[in-house]
Amino acid sequence: MRLLLVLKNSRKTECGAKQVLIRCRVRAAPFALLTLSLASAVAAQTPKCATPSKQQLIIYRAGSLTRAFKPLEDAFTCQTGIQVKDSAMGSVDAGRQITAGGQACDLYAPADYLDIDLFMKPAGYADFDIVFAQGRMVLAYSENGLAAKKLPPIAEPGAFHPPDSIPKAVAKWYEILTMPGVAIGGGNPFLDPGAYRGPMIFQLAEEFYKAPNLYNNLLGHVVVAGPIAAEITLGKQLDFQFTYEHNARATASTNPDYRYVDLPDEINLSDPAKDAYYRQHAVVVLPGLGTSRSARTIAVPGARVAWGITLLKDAPNRENAVKFLQLLLSPAGTASLNDNGPAPITPAWVSPADFNKLPESLRPLVKNTKK
Repeated sequence: MRLLLVLKNSRKTECGAKQVLIRCRVRAAPFALLTLSLASAVAAQTPKCATPSKQQLIIYRAGSLTRAFKPLEDAFTCQTGIQVKDSAMGSVDAGRQITAGGQACDLYAPADYLDIDLFMKPAGYADFDIVFAQGRMVLAYSENGLAAKKLPPIAEPGAFHPPDSIPKAVAKWYEILTMPGVAIGGGNPFLDPGAYRGPMIFQLAEEFYKAPNLYNNLLGHVVVAGPIAAEITLGKQLDFQFTYEHNARATASTNPDYRYVDLPDEINLSDPAKDAYYRQHAVVVLPGLGTSRSARTIAVPGARVAWGITLLKDAPNRENAVKFLQLLLSPAGTASLNDNGPAPITPAWVSPADFNKLPESLRPLVKNTKK
């Protein structure tokens, strides 16, 4: 029996030349005019934005979507005048803020699409889940930090030039992570998929390498940052950290000391074809949403790393939310994800059970398929 993690619930945008270019092709109505106008507004040297209005769009989303969503939100406001109120945080935390916390929200975009399927839909807060982006987990470290601590090399020989060349982890990387004094950075797994995917990786590693008690041994090296998280840094207090590849790639582009290695697909949660394997061998149990309609605890199985988005059933700005979803699912949204990560799923997909619950204007933009 796995050690399951169970705790009580923790608790004038301006359109300018500095915006990231959003490449866009004209597609069939209903979103053609919106994406064409957005492309024109962003591409022009002196774009003329719509007069700011009092209309709002409220988004609660994963922090790992910041670089992709910011240019889309800026362009959306520039074109429509609609003001975007964007809140980025751990995805499970965001779900609880919306539900138990009573925060108004139009769009909820977690880093694990299962947070919609397992938390929001059963409790009656959402009808559908659009899976629009994907990624993988990598093992990050400080090159100077490992040298200073005289730890063995974690990477196989090879050039580090992301995204084209990323070394693989050495065959017994897990033995390095369980050496005395080694600290693995982590977050609160009851608030954030990026944190609960760490224990999932530990479970998958124990199964893949047939190493008895590896899950517990790795878990014993995890250090969760406290209130002053900035004081806990990789290469100093921390030796390793599991993180999303697109976030690691962005950090490495500005920090020459930052490195990361790739793990086998059986462990890095990247392969859709291995979803059944992930689900069979990894699970965490989290507190529910804390509302009368939510289960007390919810088991979240391992699954491919994929981001989802949904329109809340009681969204106060429903029409504005649908317009933003049209943009996200258009070539403009694909371009922003390609430039900033995570990688887009084109077309985005929904389950057959969810497809007919989508607003009609979104149905041509997604693929109706089993997950």
